[in-house]
Amino acid sequence: MMKLPALALSAAMIVAACSTGPASNAADNARLDASGEQPAAPLADAPFTVETAAAFDEPWAMTFLPGGRQALVTERAGKLKLWQEDGATLDIAGVPPVAYGGQRGFGDVILAPDFATTGTIYLSWVEAGDGDNFGAVVGTAKLLQGDAPRLDGLRIIWRQDPKVPGRGHFSHRLAFSPDGKHLFITSGERQKFDPAQDMKANLGKVVRLNPDGSVPADNPFAAQGGVTAQIWSLGHRNLLGLTFDGAGRLWNQEMGPKGGDEVNLVERGANYGYPIVSNGDHYDGKPIPDHATRPEFAAPKLWWNPSVSPGGLAWYGGDLYPGWKNSLLMGALSGQGLIRMRVDGERLHKADRWDFGTRIREVEVREDGSVWLLSDGKDGKLLKLVPKG
Repeated sequence: MMKLPALALSAAMIVAACSTGPASNAADNARLDASGEQPAAPLADAPFTVETAAAFDEPWAMTFLPGGRQALVTERAGKLKLWQEDGATLDIAGVPPVAYGGQRGFGDVILAPDFATTGTIYLSWVEAGDGDNFGAVVGTAKLLQGDAPRLDGLRIIWRQDPKVPGRGHFSHRLAFSPDGKHLFITSGERQKFDPAQDMKANLGKVVRLNPDGSVPADNPFAAQGGVTAQIWSLGHRNLLGLTFDGAGRLWNQEMGPKGGDEVNLVERGANYGYPIVSNGDHYDGKPIPDHATRPEFAAPKLWWNPSVSPGGLAWYGGDLYPGWKNSLLMGALSGQGLIRMRVDGERLHKADRWDFGTRIREVEVREDGSVWLLSDGKDGKLLKLVPKG
């Protein structure tokens, strides 16, 4: 794929999160209609009730252990917790030091495909570099359980390259392919715009690696070597959710600028256009051409304007909640709720949106088909959705 020229964009356009303001002119209102926006329904009308299972300090991600009665939860300031449904929540020793502040800190946690036999997990966090530069990293370790759980043999297998100044848009979400052969990593453009189109940087990309951190020989740009070889897709902004559906398709969600939050079907070698196109605009009011003006770029399957500030993304293939089978579930931060999207092959449809009155950071599905959420912030909660009836 041809490298596109970097764009000269002002620092005044750089911001950390999506706007929640209403549409303010005719163009914005047209976008609102095109995005198929729908108001959030009250929880009283939802097909579930909400139970609080635990409290955490700035939780960011979670994953259930086999059996579903325990879960690993990351806290952004640098702690990894072992939640136990029938016992105390324990601190896990041996975690790496993290650079904390702004959007920096501990990130994702997932199990290796062979966790049941090896105990291997994967983690992401932000580390400091020289000067005021920072970057996300991914590491792997073995989880040793017991009364005093700890990580053993932690080693870093991937880094954002280059490290740059700033405290936002690290992304660092993780997902294994359904066959367990490849690890996918989201890498935000670090609020620098241009790196999303720069093939010599792995910022603003989805990265595909072997489980040991090496580059698969069949990656789309593998022959170019260096960090370019890692790239699976490009032209992304701040990707805070990543999941495979039941048919093996890879989906991501990402924050747009001022409006234009989007969900994408992530395909090999595709360019999603940021910052050249977006269904949002810059925060200083400067417009960005819509996706429809540049058909050579992959367009989102769904988008939101005004923003909902997406957080977390999970595939639902169960039967516990009637009508939810074959859906994507997405948290909303500024949108303070949960959004359900119906998957129809490679098409996506907005289905439900519920108002929780609090920022939802993470969505996970347990083995029994129950849906669990993490709310955001210092008083973050682990929430279980209990089907009604």
